[in-house]
Parts: sequence; C-alpha cells; structure tokens
Amino acid sequence: MKLFKTIQSDMYQAMKAKDAIKSKTLRVVLAKLKDKKIEKREDLSEAEELKLLQTLAKQRKESITMFRNGGRDDLVELESKELQIIEQYLPKMMTDEEIKNIVKNSIEETGAQSLADVGKVMPIIMKKGASKIDGKKAQLFLRELLQ
Repeated sequence: MKLFKTIQSDMYQAMKAKDAIKSKTLRVVLAKLKDKKIEKREDLSEAEELKLLQTLAKQRKESITMFRNGGRDDLVELESKELQIIEQYLPKMMTDEEIKNIVKNSIEETGAQSLADVGKVMPIIMKKGASKIDGKKAQLFLRELLQ
C-alpha cells in the first residue's frame, strides 16, 4: 500500500496547487485502487497496485489511438496528459534491446522453432520481464524471430 499513500499525497498536493487534470487523474487511480482493495477484502500488494496502474495506462494508450483515428485531438491531448501522470508511478519499462535479449534467451531455453510455439514462449518472457516489459513489443519480436 506504499504506492497508494504516495498517490494520495500527490493528489492532495495537486489539489492545493489547483492542478485540475492531475488531481482528477489521481482521484480516478485512487478510486480504482480502493475498489480493488474492497473486492479483494484485504490490502493490495505492491505488485497488484502496479498491475492496476499498468492496466490504467494501457486503457489510456488505447483511448489515445481511438481518439486520434476519430480526429478528436482535444481528447488525445487530455488522455496523453493523464497517461503521463499515471506513468510517473510505474517502473521504467525495458528498452527494445533488453526485450529482444530476453526474447532470444527464452527461445533458446524452450527450443521454440515456429510460430506455433509462441504460446509456450510468451509466458516465460513475461515472467522474466516482470512488470517492466511491454507484452505487445515482446510478442512482435518473438514472431519476427520465429518466422
């Protein structure tokens, strides 16, 4: 629950600074964390908090893509700001080079030969990358190397 306290503190500071977008975004994040805590009926672990934040960031990225395709630049800008705020609380993601190295090592470990082995290799890649790996990029690199 350390992350929860940090976000809560930052929300109060944003409210005092009259930063409407940041305070609104952090309120949503806190509400989601509280909902998850109530659903689970116990405090969330740091890993669970991070997973929820990653889900919220992913939702923002998908929204940005849809709004951009729909020509809604005003909403793209808002979602981008919210995404930046949420990403401040996430661990630094791996670089493409680091992801490629993990993918190569996982292929060698499992002895994967073709695209049919993607389902066998992906869980290993995601486990090695913990919460710092972008699954979509990892899957792209994996498919590239198995073709």
